[in-house]
Amino acid sequence: MARARIDDESGRGAVYAALRMLSARAEHPDAAGGSGGSGGTGGSGGTGGAAASRDPAFPALADRETVATAVRYLLQLLAERAPGKTVEVRVPPFGAVQCVEGPRHTRGTPPNVIETDAAVWLALASGRLPWADAVAAGVVHASGSRADLTAYLPIAL
Repeated sequence: MARARIDDESGRGAVYAALRMLSARAEHPDAAGGSGGSGGTGGSGGTGGAAASRDPAFPALADRETVATAVRYLLQLLAERAPGKTVEVRVPPFGAVQCVEGPRHTRGTPPNVIETDAAVWLALASGRLPWADAVAAGVVHASGSRADLTAYLPIAL
């Protein structure tokens, strides 16, 4: 059964709340508390949202429901603005969509898969992190010749 569509008001509210939390985390890295995670792959450096996303304390900044709604809403908008079944975009554990016109995938692992975490997806979709920078930093895993969202990001709210 398909998940119900997230209405624009709820979706935008969740996105703005999650982005505020992401910004607060980037500006005040110690604000979330340093003891919240297991052995970190903690990032540092100039990718902004990407560094915050690798910190296991990020989800503590915004409640899980808000982050989930924000991620799902932005995935929903991507699927609406780039209809198709050629590329699967995954943001575990919150959601996945198939999008982008082209050859349709019907069974097994799709040939074009993009996967990232919630904070990086929020940064990409909002334009705070360029696609090329995210791929170069290794915070987006993209496989397949059509696994490139440059033409679809940022997603305008």
